[in-house]
Amino acid sequence: MTTPRALARRAGTEFVGTAALVAVVIGSGLQAGALSPDAGVRLLANSLASAIGLALLIALFGPVSGAHLNPVVTLSEWWSNRRTTRPREAAAYIAAQCAGAVAGALLAEAMYGRAPGVWSTQVRSGNHLLLGELVATAGLVLLIRGLQRIDRAALVPVAVGGYLAAAIWFTSSGSFVNPAATVARSLSDSFTGIAPGSLPGFVAAQLAGGLLGVVLATALYGPETNRAARIDV
Repeated sequence: MTTPRALARRAGTEFVGTAALVAVVIGSGLQAGALSPDAGVRLLANSLASAIGLALLIALFGPVSGAHLNPVVTLSEWWSNRRTTRPREAAAYIAAQCAGAVAGALLAEAMYGRAPGVWSTQVRSGNHLLLGELVATAGLVLLIRGLQRIDRAALVPVAVGGYLAAAIWFTSSGSFVNPAATVARSLSDSFTGIAPGSLPGFVAAQLAGGLLGVVLATALYGPETNRAARIDV
């Protein structure tokens, strides 16, 4: 059983990790935008920094909290371990991730001397973008669940980082894949941002993609077996 103190420590780790992740994504986007007018160069720099940063954060915080850093990952983990994991643990993780994501966005804006909390004007609408986001999120969840099922969880940091770098390029949406980070990115009026009006569609696509990823993992690898009563990656 998870004690309140242990859960608080893990949730705190999720807060710090998600804040750092969002700061890397937005901060590298702001830096790239300042250094190059070329959209391709900016995207390349942002995708590499985001992928490397995510891989390092998972490696660093994975032993403490599982380094979900993403409500969709937490929900997929909870569902797979729902007989042994209490909903309040997942709720604590998600609350910490959302708060951390907002803190990371405000930190990134402040580091570059910009006024924190300015809404993004980057409209991202269209069914093709939502389809891209659904595909990207489903792939992420399938990757994590699949590696766990074949006892290759040690590869998760590198694999997830590599997948993000690829998905940013091959999906039409740019692979946000994270509801907490997506909401936080609405607070950055930069090329990594997303207008508040575009949030509902993206978040809905991410949740649907997470569900699809779990369904695919079950279909390909069979039903989950119960693991220890801990939300972990």
